Amino acid sequence: MYAVELMNLTRKFGGFTAVNDVTLKIKAGSIYGFLGPNGSGKSTTIRMLCGLLEPTSGRGSVLGFDIAKDSEMIKQKIGYMSQKFSLYDDLTVIENLQFYGGMYSLSGSLGKVRIEEMLNLAGLKGRQDELVANLSGGWKQRLALGCSILHKPSILFLDEPTGGVDPKSRRMFWDIIYDLALQGTTVMVTTHFMDEAEHCDEIGFIFEGNLIASSSPAYLKQTIPGTLIRIPTDDPMGLLETLEGSALPYLDIYCSGTSLHLLMETEKLAHITEFHYEKITPALEDVFVYLVKSHRKE
Repeated sequence: MYAVELMNLTRKFGGFTAVNDVTLKIKAGSIYGFLGPNGSGKSTTIRMLCGLLEPTSGRGSVLGFDIAKDSEMIKQKIGYMSQKFSLYDDLTVIENLQFYGGMYSLSGSLGKVRIEEMLNLAGLKGRQDELVANLSGGWKQRLALGCSILHKPSILFLDEPTGGVDPKSRRMFWDIIYDLALQGTTVMVTTHFMDEAEHCDEIGFIFEGNLIASSSPAYLKQTIPGTLIRIPTDDPMGLLETLEGSALPYLDIYCSGTSLHLLMETEKLAHITEFHYEKITPALEDVFVYLVKSHRKE
């Protein structure tokens, strides 16, 4: 069963195509990571799925509801957390939760129970009377998540939820996401952190509005041809220029931190005997670089 199904989904703003002909399916109860650089179309896609933006063409459904015709029904069934957290700084923690509880028509004893659960989930028990403006980014992040899942949505959309927070808060946030998925919640999260995508059941790479790949992290790593090697160097840019100007038969070459990554056909590794190198398993960042370059050639 699929929680999200998109077919040739497109969104244009005047002459600019923000999302181009995207087709994908997201399994119910899974974590789907939507990766790409800023401006690639991630947020625009999320906003269409949440019923906040009408598609220019194509079609899609969320929990069986048509994103163009049933946007109001979709808004009632989903949880949505934007990168700006959507919190009210001049209200306290408990007042923010009460406000969102009212929006979701959670009243009486049920509302109180859910608010108490969210305080515990966010680790804010005892700080409920503190102004949100005084909270750090990590605490605001967890409170915003609590507000977005007060009504126990079947699917949760998280748009760049970990931007601007420290690594410890990011890890704690992902622990909560795993727990939600184990309980059956479908999660779609946009991010440009490749390490976060490693923990998703499936990921989609979007670049310049185009979905250039969508599968499990393990499968995508197998799509890179040849052998990937790493050459440590004190001057990666200098070595890059040298090798680009040589006759070395590589498939791809690029800098990665304090080293150079080369993708080569395995039988041609003998051509680089002058360098000390190690064979490495492709990371998702390597996959993304390869896919983007392949897409540009096309």
